[in-house]
Amino acid sequence: MANFELKLPKMGESVAEATITSWLKDVGDTIEADEAVLEIATDKVDSEVPSEVDGVLVEKLFNVDDVVQVGQVIAVIQTEGGDTVEVKAEDSAAEPKVEETAPKEVAEIANTVEAAKETVEPVVSTEGRFYSPLVKNIAKKEGISQAELDTIQGTGKDARVTKNDIKAYLKSRTSAPSKALNSETGTAQNKATAVNVKESPKAEAPATNAVLTDGGDEIIEMSRMGKLISKYMVESVQTSAHVQSFIEADVTKIWNWRKKVKNEFVKREGENLTFTPIFMEAIAKALKDFPLMNISVEGDKIIKKKAINVGMAAALPDGNLIVPVIKNADQLNLLGMVKRVNDLANRARMGQLNPDDIQGGTYTVTNVGTFGSIMGTPIINQPQVGILALGAIRKVPAVVETPEGDYVGIRYRMFLSHSYDHRVVNGALGGQFVKAVKDYLEAWDPNREI
Repeated sequence: MANFELKLPKMGESVAEATITSWLKDVGDTIEADEAVLEIATDKVDSEVPSEVDGVLVEKLFNVDDVVQVGQVIAVIQTEGGDTVEVKAEDSAAEPKVEETAPKEVAEIANTVEAAKETVEPVVSTEGRFYSPLVKNIAKKEGISQAELDTIQGTGKDARVTKNDIKAYLKSRTSAPSKALNSETGTAQNKATAVNVKESPKAEAPATNAVLTDGGDEIIEMSRMGKLISKYMVESVQTSAHVQSFIEADVTKIWNWRKKVKNEFVKREGENLTFTPIFMEAIAKALKDFPLMNISVEGDKIIKKKAINVGMAAALPDGNLIVPVIKNADQLNLLGMVKRVNDLANRARMGQLNPDDIQGGTYTVTNVGTFGSIMGTPIINQPQVGILALGAIRKVPAVVETPEGDYVGIRYRMFLSHSYDHRVVNGALGGQFVKAVKDYLEAWDPNREI
C-alpha cells in the first residue's frame, strides 16, 4: 500500500488559493482516477478537483469553507503497491518531542506555528479582507470591532494584517490617549481604557449602516459570488472615470439573413446560429481598427494588448453573471465564432467553465437585450477600459434613405451602449469605436455564406 497526496492544482496565473465548498467523497470511499473528490471555489470560477490515481480516501486535511493555497495537500488517497508515505506521521510523535525540547526551542516552535496560522488559515472579514484566526482572536480579546480591524494597515502578503501589525496597533491605540490624559489627571491608563470603550461604538457607526426592518421583512444572505461581484463593481467605479456613448444600429439585413439560413445551419453543423457570434465578429473587427480600445491601465502606464480576447457576459442559473473569454477573437471566422460562443455559453450554464476560460480578457460585451432592456450603462471589467452593452432588437418604424428618395419603413434596430474609462479613452475614440461596430453590422452582406 502507498499513500498519494492530493494537492490543490494550479488554476491559472492569477489564482493563488481556493475555498473548499463541498467534499464529494468521504473517508473510506473508493475513488477512480479522474473522478471528482471535492468542489472548490475561487474568485474566478467554481470547479472540481479530480483524483489522479485509483484508491481509497483515507484522510481529509481541510474542512468545508477552509481556504487552501495552490500546491497544498488537501487529502490522502491510499493506493495499491509502493511504499507508504505517512503525510502526518509527525503528529503522533509531536507530544513526546515537545517534552524533551529545550525551552528556547519550544518558543521557536510556537512562533513558527503562529506564523503558519497567519499565512495558511485566512479568514474572510465582512469587507472581503482575509484575517488569520490568531489575529481574529487577538482582536476579540482586546475588544477590537470588525470595522476597527478593517482600518489596520497590514504588512503581510497581499496587505494582510499580521500578529505584529495588530500588536503595534494596540500599542499606539492605548498610548495616544494616555499622553493626553497624563497632562490632565495623572491617571492615564485607567481613563485611556474608559475612553476606548466609549469611542469604539463611534468608530463602528459609519461602517454599520444599519437598516431598520419590519417584522415581516426577509433577510437574505448574499451568495459568495454575489459578494465578489459587489466588491468588484464598487472597486471598478472607484477606479475608472466611467462615461458612455450611445448609437443606434439598423440590423434588418442581419435579421433577415439569419432567418433565411439558421435552419439549414443547424442541420449541417448541429449548432444554433444566434445573433451573439455575429455581434462578436463585428466587435473584434472594430477592436482591430481601434487598438487603443484594446488596452489596460496599470498605475500611470497603458498596456497595449497584442491579443484581442473578447469577454462575453453570460447569465448563470442563480442569476449571477460570469464572463468567459473568446481568445484571439479576431482570428476566428464566423463558423469558428459560433462554435466558440455556444461552447462557452453552454459550459457556463452547466457550471463547467475552467479558470482559464475566464482569464485574459481585453474587452467585454454584455447583452442586456436578453432581459428586454433597450440599452444599459454597464460597469467596466477591470483592468480593461471598455465594455459594450447590446440592447434588445426592436421592430420599429424608421426613415429609410434610398437614391430614389426617403420613405418610412419597418426596420429592426438596436441600441449599442459603450462605457469606457475616460482617464485614457476620450470621447472621440469612444464614439468612433462604437460607430465602427454599427457600420460593420449595417454593412452585412445578405448573400453571405457560412
